[in-house]
Amino acid sequence: MPRPPRRRGRTALLIAVAAVLGVVAGTCTGFVVQANRAPDKLPSLSQPTLTQAKGPAPQPLSAAQDHRVKTDGDLRKLLLKKPSGATETLIPLGVDGWLDLAGYAETYTEPDQALGYQNREEFRRAAVTDWMEGSREVDVYLVQYRQEDRLGAVDAMKDAFYYADMEPDTDSWTVPGTADGKAYVHHADDDGYTAEAHAYRGDVYMEIWVYDSKPITKAKIMDLAERQMGRL
Repeated sequence: MPRPPRRRGRTALLIAVAAVLGVVAGTCTGFVVQANRAPDKLPSLSQPTLTQAKGPAPQPLSAAQDHRVKTDGDLRKLLLKKPSGATETLIPLGVDGWLDLAGYAETYTEPDQALGYQNREEFRRAAVTDWMEGSREVDVYLVQYRQEDRLGAVDAMKDAFYYADMEPDTDSWTVPGTADGKAYVHHADDDGYTAEAHAYRGDVYMEIWVYDSKPITKAKIMDLAERQMGRL
Protein backbone atom coordinates (compact mmCIF):
# COMPACT_ATOMS: atom_id res chain seq x y z
CA MET A 1 0.00 0.00 0.00
CA PRO A 2 1.54 3.36 -0.97
CA ARG A 3 2.47 5.56 1.96
CA PRO A 4 0.08 8.57 2.09
CA PRO A 5 1.56 12.05 2.43
CA ARG A 6 2.67 13.10 5.86
CA ARG A 7 -0.08 14.89 7.71
CA ARG A 8 1.94 17.99 8.38
CA GLY A 9 0.70 21.55 7.85
CA ARG A 10 2.71 23.98 5.73
CA THR A 11 2.26 27.09 7.87
CA ALA A 12 4.72 26.28 10.67
CA LEU A 13 7.33 25.14 8.16
CA LEU A 14 6.99 28.37 6.17
CA ILE A 15 7.40 30.41 9.37
CA ALA A 16 10.45 28.39 10.38
CA VAL A 17 12.15 28.84 7.00
CA ALA A 18 11.30 32.56 7.00
CA ALA A 19 12.96 32.84 10.41
CA VAL A 20 16.08 31.07 9.14
CA LEU A 21 16.22 33.31 6.06
CA GLY A 22 15.78 36.37 8.28
CA VAL A 23 18.76 35.32 10.40
CA VAL A 24 20.87 34.76 7.27
CA ALA A 25 19.86 38.14 5.80
CA GLY A 26 20.64 39.90 9.08
CA THR A 27 24.03 38.21 9.30
CA CYS A 28 24.93 39.26 5.75
CA THR A 29 23.93 42.86 6.46
CA GLY A 30 26.10 42.81 9.58
CA PHE A 31 29.11 41.65 7.57
CA VAL A 32 28.65 44.47 5.05
CA VAL A 33 28.39 47.11 7.80
CA GLN A 34 31.41 45.72 9.64
CA ALA A 35 33.50 45.61 6.48
CA ASN A 36 33.11 49.38 6.04
CA ARG A 37 34.27 50.19 9.59
CA ALA A 38 37.81 50.96 10.67
CA PRO A 39 39.35 48.07 12.66
CA ASP A 40 39.12 48.39 16.44
CA LYS A 41 42.12 47.98 18.70
CA LEU A 42 42.28 44.46 20.04
CA PRO A 43 41.83 44.04 23.81
CA SER A 44 44.59 42.71 26.03
CA LEU A 45 44.98 38.96 26.09
CA SER A 46 45.62 38.91 29.83
CA GLN A 47 42.89 37.38 31.98
CA PRO A 48 42.26 37.71 35.72
CA THR A 49 43.30 34.76 37.85
CA LEU A 50 40.37 32.44 38.45
CA THR A 51 39.77 31.02 41.91
CA GLN A 52 39.87 27.24 41.88
CA ALA A 53 36.98 25.47 43.52
CA LYS A 54 37.74 23.45 46.63
CA GLY A 55 36.41 20.11 47.77
CA PRO A 56 35.86 16.82 45.92
CA ALA A 57 34.37 16.78 42.42
CA PRO A 58 30.77 15.49 42.11
CA GLN A 59 30.39 11.83 41.31
CA PRO A 60 29.31 11.01 37.74
CA LEU A 61 25.80 9.72 37.19
CA SER A 62 25.33 5.98 37.11
CA ALA A 63 24.15 4.29 33.91
CA ALA A 64 20.68 3.94 35.44
CA GLN A 65 20.51 7.69 36.15
CA ASP A 66 21.99 9.00 32.91
CA HIS A 67 19.65 8.53 29.95
CA ARG A 68 22.45 9.53 27.55
CA VAL A 69 24.12 6.19 28.22
CA LYS A 70 21.30 4.79 26.09
CA THR A 71 20.57 7.60 23.64
CA ASP A 72 24.20 8.41 22.79
CA GLY A 73 24.74 4.83 21.70
CA ASP A 74 23.21 3.00 18.75
CA LEU A 75 19.74 4.56 18.60
CA ARG A 76 18.50 1.73 16.36
CA LYS A 77 18.73 -0.70 19.28
CA LEU A 78 15.98 1.27 21.05
CA LEU A 79 13.50 0.87 18.19
CA LEU A 80 10.62 -1.57 18.43
CA LYS A 81 11.42 -4.95 16.96
CA LYS A 82 9.52 -6.00 13.86
CA PRO A 83 6.78 -8.48 14.80
CA SER A 84 6.98 -12.07 13.69
CA GLY A 85 5.52 -12.53 10.23
CA ALA A 86 5.90 -8.84 9.26
CA THR A 87 7.07 -8.08 5.72
CA GLU A 88 9.02 -5.23 4.13
CA THR A 89 7.21 -2.06 3.16
CA LEU A 90 6.84 -1.06 -0.47
CA ILE A 91 9.40 1.73 -0.02
CA PRO A 92 11.54 1.03 3.08
CA LEU A 93 12.55 4.00 5.18
CA GLY A 94 16.20 4.98 5.49
CA VAL A 95 19.35 2.92 4.97
CA ASP A 96 20.27 0.24 7.48
CA GLY A 97 17.90 1.73 10.04
CA TRP A 98 19.20 5.31 9.73
CA LEU A 99 17.54 8.31 8.09
CA ASP A 100 19.67 11.38 7.39
CA LEU A 101 18.42 14.96 7.47
CA ALA A 102 17.61 15.10 3.76
CA GLY A 103 15.76 11.80 3.94
CA TYR A 104 13.79 12.90 6.99
CA ALA A 105 12.83 16.16 5.28
CA GLU A 106 11.47 14.13 2.37
CA THR A 107 8.82 12.64 4.67
CA TYR A 108 7.19 16.07 4.94
CA THR A 109 4.74 17.52 2.43
CA GLU A 110 7.21 20.35 1.73
CA PRO A 111 10.72 18.83 1.89
CA ASP A 112 12.68 22.02 1.18
CA GLN A 113 10.90 23.91 3.94
CA ALA A 114 11.18 20.95 6.30
CA LEU A 115 14.93 20.87 5.72
CA GLY A 116 15.27 24.44 6.93
CA TYR A 117 12.97 23.78 9.87
CA GLN A 118 14.91 20.72 11.02
CA ASN A 119 18.23 22.55 10.69
CA ARG A 120 16.86 25.31 12.88
CA GLU A 121 15.66 22.76 15.43
CA GLU A 122 19.17 21.26 15.59
CA PHE A 123 18.44 17.86 14.05
CA ARG A 124 21.13 15.38 15.01
CA ARG A 125 20.10 11.98 13.65
CA ALA A 126 17.09 9.70 13.16
CA ALA A 127 16.67 5.94 13.56
CA VAL A 128 13.76 4.31 11.76
CA THR A 129 11.98 1.03 11.32
CA ASP A 130 8.92 0.07 9.30
CA TRP A 131 6.98 -3.04 8.39
CA MET A 132 3.80 -4.40 6.83
CA GLU A 133 1.25 -6.61 8.56
CA GLY A 134 -1.24 -7.52 5.85
CA SER A 135 -2.71 -4.22 4.63
CA ARG A 136 -1.33 -2.28 7.62
CA GLU A 137 1.91 -0.31 7.46
CA VAL A 138 3.73 0.82 10.61
CA ASP A 139 6.47 3.47 10.57
CA VAL A 140 8.46 4.27 13.73
CA TYR A 141 10.91 7.16 14.05
CA LEU A 142 13.26 8.10 16.87
CA VAL A 143 14.56 11.58 16.06
CA GLN A 144 17.36 12.99 18.19
CA TYR A 145 18.20 16.68 18.50
CA ARG A 146 21.36 18.36 19.77
CA GLN A 147 19.32 20.73 21.98
CA GLU A 148 22.09 23.28 22.43
CA ASP A 149 19.94 26.38 21.83
CA ARG A 150 16.48 24.87 21.28
CA LEU A 151 14.40 22.05 22.75
CA GLY A 152 14.06 20.27 19.43
CA ALA A 153 12.35 17.12 20.72
CA VAL A 154 9.67 19.10 22.56
CA ASP A 155 9.16 21.45 19.60
CA ALA A 156 8.75 18.54 17.20
CA MET A 157 6.12 16.92 19.43
CA LYS A 158 4.14 20.14 19.84
CA ASP A 159 4.30 20.78 16.10
CA ALA A 160 2.85 17.31 15.50
CA PHE A 161 0.06 17.91 18.03
CA TYR A 162 -0.89 21.19 16.38
CA TYR A 163 -1.53 19.62 13.00
CA ALA A 164 -3.01 16.36 14.30
CA ASP A 165 -5.55 18.31 16.37
CA MET A 166 -6.63 20.18 13.24
CA GLU A 167 -7.64 16.99 11.46
CA PRO A 168 -11.45 16.53 11.32
CA ASP A 169 -13.17 13.46 12.75
CA THR A 170 -10.26 12.48 14.99
CA ASP A 171 -10.03 10.83 18.42
CA SER A 172 -7.02 11.34 20.71
CA TRP A 173 -5.72 10.02 24.04
CA THR A 174 -2.79 10.64 26.38
CA VAL A 175 -0.07 7.99 26.18
CA PRO A 176 0.43 6.46 29.66
CA GLY A 177 3.93 6.74 31.08
CA THR A 178 4.69 10.01 29.26
CA ALA A 179 4.47 13.59 30.45
CA ASP A 180 2.75 14.93 27.33
CA GLY A 181 2.56 12.14 24.75
CA LYS A 182 -0.60 11.71 22.69
CA ALA A 183 -1.99 9.19 20.23
CA TYR A 184 -4.53 9.87 17.49
CA VAL A 185 -6.85 7.85 15.27
CA HIS A 186 -8.11 9.63 12.16
CA HIS A 187 -11.25 8.19 10.64
CA ALA A 188 -11.34 7.07 7.01
CA ASP A 189 -10.86 9.48 4.13
CA ASP A 190 -9.92 8.96 0.50
CA ASP A 191 -6.52 7.57 1.54
CA GLY A 192 -7.87 5.06 4.08
CA TYR A 193 -7.28 5.07 7.83
CA THR A 194 -4.41 6.71 9.68
CA ALA A 195 -3.22 6.70 13.29
CA GLU A 196 -0.25 8.48 14.84
CA ALA A 197 1.49 8.88 18.19
CA HIS A 198 4.00 11.47 19.39
CA ALA A 199 6.04 11.80 22.58
CA TYR A 200 9.55 12.64 23.71
CA ARG A 201 12.08 11.62 26.31
CA GLY A 202 15.10 13.85 26.86
CA ASP A 203 16.49 14.81 23.45
CA VAL A 204 14.69 12.04 21.54
CA TYR A 205 11.35 12.60 19.82
CA MET A 206 9.25 9.54 19.02
CA GLU A 207 6.71 9.45 16.24
CA ILE A 208 4.69 6.46 15.06
CA TRP A 209 2.46 6.35 11.98
CA VAL A 210 0.04 3.57 11.10
CA TYR A 211 -1.74 3.36 7.74
CA ASP A 212 -4.40 0.85 6.76
CA SER A 213 -7.34 0.30 4.44
CA LYS A 214 -9.21 -1.01 7.51
CA PRO A 215 -10.09 0.79 10.76
CA ILE A 216 -7.20 1.19 13.23
CA THR A 217 -8.10 0.70 16.87
CA LYS A 218 -7.10 2.80 19.85
CA ALA A 219 -5.57 -0.33 21.38
CA LYS A 220 -3.22 -0.79 18.42
CA ILE A 221 -1.70 2.69 18.34
CA MET A 222 -1.55 2.92 22.14
CA ASP A 223 0.22 -0.43 22.39
CA LEU A 224 2.87 0.64 19.88
CA ALA A 225 3.38 4.00 21.60
CA GLU A 226 3.63 2.56 25.12
CA ARG A 227 6.05 -0.17 24.13
CA GLN A 228 8.27 2.18 22.16
CA MET A 229 8.43 4.73 24.97
CA GLY A 230 9.18 1.89 27.38
CA ARG A 231 12.30 1.08 25.35
CA LEU A 232 13.51 4.67 25.86
